[in-house]
Amino acid sequence: MQTPTYGAMADLFDQYQQLRSYTQGLCERLSAEDMQVQSMPDASPAKWHLAHTTWFFETFILKKYLANYQVFNPHFAHLFNSYYESAGTRHARPKRGLLTRPSIEQVFAYRAYVDEQMFSCLQQAEANTCDIAEVEMLLQTGLHHEMQHQELLLTDILHLFSCNPMQEAIFASAQLELQAQAPDLGFIDVPAGMHRVGYSGQAFAYDNEGPAHDVYLGSHRLANRLVTNAQWLEFMEDGAYQEPLLWLSDGWATVQKFGWQTPEYWQKQDSIWFQYGLDGLKAIDPNAPVCHISFYEADAFARWSGKRMPHEHELECASLRAIEQGIEPHTGNILQCEYWRPQAAQAGAQGIQQLWGDVWEWTQSSYHAYPHYKAEQGALGEYNGKFMSNQYVLKGGSCVTPQAQLRASYRNFFYPHHRWQFTGLRLAEDA
Repeated sequence: MQTPTYGAMADLFDQYQQLRSYTQGLCERLSAEDMQVQSMPDASPAKWHLAHTTWFFETFILKKYLANYQVFNPHFAHLFNSYYESAGTRHARPKRGLLTRPSIEQVFAYRAYVDEQMFSCLQQAEANTCDIAEVEMLLQTGLHHEMQHQELLLTDILHLFSCNPMQEAIFASAQLELQAQAPDLGFIDVPAGMHRVGYSGQAFAYDNEGPAHDVYLGSHRLANRLVTNAQWLEFMEDGAYQEPLLWLSDGWATVQKFGWQTPEYWQKQDSIWFQYGLDGLKAIDPNAPVCHISFYEADAFARWSGKRMPHEHELECASLRAIEQGIEPHTGNILQCEYWRPQAAQAGAQGIQQLWGDVWEWTQSSYHAYPHYKAEQGALGEYNGKFMSNQYVLKGGSCVTPQAQLRASYRNFFYPHHRWQFTGLRLAEDA
């Protein structure tokens, strides 16, 4: 497949090809059976992720902008729509694992067909210049949508394989230098003041990241690093999972309902704690950030520590300050590192660490609209806006987040009981 020769669109299509190839590469070690199964209602089969991201380009770009476009299969519009009510009917999310048809071979053929048609569409958009800006915007959105599904694909695969007693490694981790010890926990003082938050640049951002606006933050202190596995073991050994006074009411009810005693994927063998990951079952690294914890667990830990959870804009402004000071936030462990677990902070390093990568950081901020927020028009308005209730914001990205997704204003969001994502915690306190 050739690359278009026109300006910014050529760069975007090159990104498109690389991104689509990387998504399929993540599935190379999976069998057809692996890609079929759905381990819980919140997760989706790998096969569905591969088809849904393709449906996105077909539905929002090809059907509208490619003349005489013929859909690959008329049933796919229903099978692979996620939650876009205005785009048509959809197959029930908890039943995605029942879709034995189409086969994985048909899904790969669907991806190849749409990729070819996307090339034709971009050539056509070049000739009809009135479409270029709209197509570029939709293509950017589709690229970032696929990046989100790369991360979801990995977290869903991890949950699926954790249900198998064989507990095999899915990937081999890159060789990284492990830290002999975590840096001492310290707190960085931040004076009170007004701050500009939200996205206001020219690059891509989701609609829920804006409009940019001013907020007042009281004086506070942020931990220099993330909470570690060693700290979490102290929390467990102190009987915190049995102490109702540490928990929000809904959190305590959730702990009792599911019988939580540890973070997700932990198990004890011969007095040693292990955690299952994409690279198999490994002994807990005491210096690495704790991960796979819910909002409820993060809140209880902060309460047990005599601290609190940060607000989302405290973390956003910390990232902005780091950038202004010439500190590279990308130094954390992210997807491109292909080290499939959170990594310990650097011993001896000064200032705040692990702002981006390793684990998503829970905040105490409810996921809601910024002042003067307006959702995108049309079906893409369903992307973020309609989920602004009963969820909490997470900041910073994880060890399976693509680098291009990381920016100070990015707002991830999950329900408080969710913990199959790579979620962790940084402590904060009022100064």
